[in-house]
Amino acid sequence: MRTHHLTVGPLGENTYLVETPEGTVLVDPGDEPGQILGLAQGLGLTPKAILLTHAHFDHVGAVGPLVEALELPVYLHPLDLPLYERAQEAAALWGVSIPKPPLPTRPLEEGMRLFGFTVWHLPGHSPGHVAFLWPDPPLALSGDLLFRGSIGRYDLPGANPKALFRSLKRLLTLPPKTRILPGHGPETTLGLEAEANPFLAGIKWEA
Repeated sequence: MRTHHLTVGPLGENTYLVETPEGTVLVDPGDEPGQILGLAQGLGLTPKAILLTHAHFDHVGAVGPLVEALELPVYLHPLDLPLYERAQEAAALWGVSIPKPPLPTRPLEEGMRLFGFTVWHLPGHSPGHVAFLWPDPPLALSGDLLFRGSIGRYDLPGANPKALFRSLKRLLTLPPKTRILPGHGPETTLGLEAEANPFLAGIKWEA
């Protein structure tokens, strides 16, 4: 398994192109579809699907053009469908213009296996937020749950701080060497965050 990434859009969202033995997938194509297509074409890769950790507008802004160009299925947890359907309107409130993400989507669910990933439902930042876990070497595409030195916001519509901290506790059950590929900012490891991230230190104190 190999990962490639671009940072796109006004909010600096990380889009990932992931090569797996079952095919190449795009994770959270947030903006700049031309750049994303250029990356895939430059690597000689043809994505088979779009996987969404959640449906905030900065993670779905390129979905429409990519589906139109490549006829890709879109996988999303059903609890985030209302956010997905209103993503264009939410973007406008931030002064950002995105194409309306296309329907239908295919449902993600807890424990699902997809392109070699295992899906964990990790709500809190949004109701249907998920992470995509790779077993060996361990890796988590964590969306906006965990960042280097920080965590996802829990003051947005549909967010739930108690659920988010429960999700972080669950994430901490993964091996310390797990690579964390977040929705924003640089990658990190779970062990580094467990030692240095002040939000995770607070979780350990509560345990």
